[in-house]
Amino acid sequence: MRIFFILNHFIQLYFSLLIKSYYSVWYGATVRGDVHTISIGDNTSIGDRAVIHVAKIQGDSPTMIGNNVTIGAGAIIHAATIQDSCIVGPSAQVLDGSIVEANSIIAPGSVVTPGTVCKGGSLYAGSPAKEVRELTSEEVASILETSEDTAELASLHAIECAKDDVQVQADVDKYEDLQDRDPDYWQPPKDGQVDDLDVLGQGVPGRIFDSTLTHPEKALEQAKK
Repeated sequence: MRIFFILNHFIQLYFSLLIKSYYSVWYGATVRGDVHTISIGDNTSIGDRAVIHVAKIQGDSPTMIGNNVTIGAGAIIHAATIQDSCIVGPSAQVLDGSIVEANSIIAPGSVVTPGTVCKGGSLYAGSPAKEVRELTSEEVASILETSEDTAELASLHAIECAKDDVQVQADVDKYEDLQDRDPDYWQPPKDGQVDDLDVLGQGVPGRIFDSTLTHPEKALEQAKK
């Protein structure tokens, strides 16, 4: 089983988690399964500063989030069920005992009050959230596209976050070198390429000194171009 997190010092994870093979938790998010279970499905993302929690004192409810779900930045999912292929917009709240059925969108800033069942394939908005209309086929397809795009971006962030200080500085040096290096000057090998004649990444002996300083006639040739 492969567990995929995007973590920094500001993410808080309190465990009673049932997790599938792939999901992402973004910067500043809190996933707190301290008094009950949280289940998160495949290809699901928990956005920046979102809060995922459960209930025990008032009621006894886990939080279950299905596959291909996108939880927007700052959203709150509290002791609720989000079925497969849904979007919960930024700063929206889905509260205790609520069920968001599959292929639904909760608009940004909406509040799904406790015990509400949001019908599948629909758009809900407002406080309290009410059904606005059914989603078009294009909108339903965009839900999956959103989850896939976020998963792809998550993999890029994970690669960058895994780098140590030495790797980060090497990337900075490489970027600055590419910005400053004259395209007519010797170019270092690209990733995966090897120049057998290169010495210490500085170029090929002989070519290094093959310049207008050691060959003034080349300055005249360049001037004629």
